[in-house]
Amino acid sequence: DMNAQRRNNVRIYGKGPETLVFVYSFGFDQGAWKYLNATFSNRFKIVLLDLVGSDLSDLAAYDPLRHATLDGHVKDLIDALAAVAPEPVVLVGHSVGATIGMLASIAAPERFKALVMIGPSPSLINEADYVGGFERQEIGSLLESLESNFLGWSSTMAPAILGEEAHRDTSILFASTFSTDDLDIAKHFARVTFLYDHRADLVRVTVPTLIVQSTHDPFVPPGIGLHARANTKQRALHNRQRRTLPSHQCAGRVYSSNRVVHKNTSARNRWTVKKESCRRLKRAASARPAVL
Repeated sequence: DMNAQRRNNVRIYGKGPETLVFVYSFGFDQGAWKYLNATFSNRFKIVLLDLVGSDLSDLAAYDPLRHATLDGHVKDLIDALAAVAPEPVVLVGHSVGATIGMLASIAAPERFKALVMIGPSPSLINEADYVGGFERQEIGSLLESLESNFLGWSSTMAPAILGEEAHRDTSILFASTFSTDDLDIAKHFARVTFLYDHRADLVRVTVPTLIVQSTHDPFVPPGIGLHARANTKQRALHNRQRRTLPSHQCAGRVYSSNRVVHKNTSARNRWTVKKESCRRLKRAASARPAVL
């Protein structure tokens, strides 16, 4: 379906027997994956796409009702996969992109071979013994600030969201993405992102899943990865795993880790990030069961 491809600005790179699909987080675009694309495109077919309402997607396709929850983006993703990836894929998603991928795997498990969820959060809001990272009133204040001065908010929040170790061009990417987006859509998507609660859906995941958690993610406390792992009920225990990486290796947010993966500036980074990531993604893409 060419309409789905145009709607989500789907781009295909590389070639290989298996397909990796990358779904970015709130505040970024496809450029965020350029280092990982360069790393894997010589062995895999790579699919990049924009969330509807962001960057070069079809802004006219953004429907405040359809996209009032993540379900609209889930349907968009499934449509796009049907158009470009006839075989099951390995989906690599970050933050809200990971949640969208998780929900898509629940809705259409036949389209997914495995999930790699980087810094996933089923909910950002604290409730009872669940620590999402923010009190409800804090999210309310954040949304008020965002509503009154969105571009100023994005520039201010970039260092906090990315971490101090993030490379300058990554911070610029985060802030500049909003300047090219429709601000009304961006504000709407921000509200959807910060208020969703998909904790109850974790138990419905059936595909092999790798959860990658940073130790210093200002939006996702380390306990979230443990919560996601404990509540992801799959066919076999070893079908879902969790890995914790120091923030300077995973950059707290995956996009700075692209630089680490690409540059391999130290032996430790080469082993921990590049070799481990390549090994796990290749195993995820293989035909063997229980690969993650």
